[in-house]
Amino acid sequence: MADNLVRTIAKEAGVRALLAVTTGLAAEAAGRHQTAPTATAALARALTGAALLGATLKVQQRVALKFEGSGPLWKVVTEADAYGRVRGYVARPETDLPARLDGHDVAAALGAGVLTVVKDLRIKELYESSVPLLSGEIDADLTHYLSQSEQIPSLVTVGVELDESGRVAHAGGLLLQAIPPYEETHIRQLVERLAEMPPVVSLLAAGQTPGEILDNLFGEVAYTVLEERSLTFYCNCSWERTRRALLLLGREEIEEMLVSEGQAELTCHFCHHKYHFSRADLEEILNEQS
Repeated sequence: MADNLVRTIAKEAGVRALLAVTTGLAAEAAGRHQTAPTATAALARALTGAALLGATLKVQQRVALKFEGSGPLWKVVTEADAYGRVRGYVARPETDLPARLDGHDVAAALGAGVLTVVKDLRIKELYESSVPLLSGEIDADLTHYLSQSEQIPSLVTVGVELDESGRVAHAGGLLLQAIPPYEETHIRQLVERLAEMPPVVSLLAAGQTPGEILDNLFGEVAYTVLEERSLTFYCNCSWERTRRALLLLGREEIEEMLVSEGQAELTCHFCHHKYHFSRADLEEILNEQS
């Protein structure tokens, strides 16, 4: 099943639902960063959360999620835009903890800390808001953020299943969100129905399509599919962007690179692509700083 996101609305109930299949992009991110199983689970869930929030944005807007905690994983950072392009990384990809009965222990890997959400809404200043991590569970903390910081009654559920080798087999999630005017009774019924259903990722693993899952969720509630979009792991880094970053460094740092290595190799945090700068490249940067 290709990675995609389905955005729907049930006007009479005053609710919208977004369902994302993120298996491919989660697998690519895990492969790029060579993550251990617990780190893979955390990254996949955070990427799915970013994809869901990205789908609520307008054109040219972006959102970044930073989960930062006291646990061994330390930090998970993901970004998504309004076009379904998603990227992310974990600070310590080697993190792996004993699994719980219900799956990988992402909560313990993250520990206590803060979720920071930054949005580029194409206005002068970035929107930024932070909330404490309630549990270290990616979806529970995103639900808390949406309800507290954005004052939108919401429910986020994300999940991932790994195969025996620790690779991503299935990943996906759902965002259920009230839109005014809404009936609390309808919202409560949908939340209860979702709680009674198997996890979204389990339904995807069983072969159900996003449409079948949404039909089951809404039941007799009429809803409309507004959009279906593809999702992809995408990073906008480049040699030129990395060179501009080097230009911002002081002369002493560039000169130290020349003396110690005679070259430089910089790695993108998000996609792990390496960019090489020869002695001639560094000397040219030094000349531009003069």
